[in-house]
Amino acid sequence: MWSTVLKKFEKHPAQQKVIKILFERGFQVNDEGKVTSGSIEIPHTQLAKEAGVDRRVVDATTDTILADELLKNIFQNVRSIPFLRDVAPSLGLGVIIITPEDAADVGILSNVSQVISDHGISIRQAVSDDPHFSNKAKLTIITDSKIPGELVSDILKLPSVKGVSIY
Repeated sequence: MWSTVLKKFEKHPAQQKVIKILFERGFQVNDEGKVTSGSIEIPHTQLAKEAGVDRRVVDATTDTILADELLKNIFQNVRSIPFLRDVAPSLGLGVIIITPEDAADVGILSNVSQVISDHGISIRQAVSDDPHFSNKAKLTIITDSKIPGELVSDILKLPSVKGVSIY
């Protein structure tokens, strides 16, 4: 899917920078071409600064999105979620960050969640980096309790797991 989106901007690398930010942050584009997060408008000048492009590039990107049915459907419906990784310790939750052998492999989340379940620990959130966005994609799992050492050892035994970090 992501390659299809990027292909629509292949002749416009500056617009590709904008589209990546919009998607990574879960920003929407409304019918007026405004970039929003829910009902909060994000100034095009701020997006341009973040992407390292001129504001007019953001304008052109939103125009392209609205003119294309697939892009419009994606960017009017994408949403952001609260990511608990950095606040989990303050909430008494556990954090496991999995570095996979190959993030594109099938079954990583399934295998890791089975091991966690076998230890009687509940998963509150699982967020994986998209290998199309990140060269070092990771799987972050937030659990309802701190992570025991034996759980880490068991996860490391999985063939698809290269490394594990907890905090």
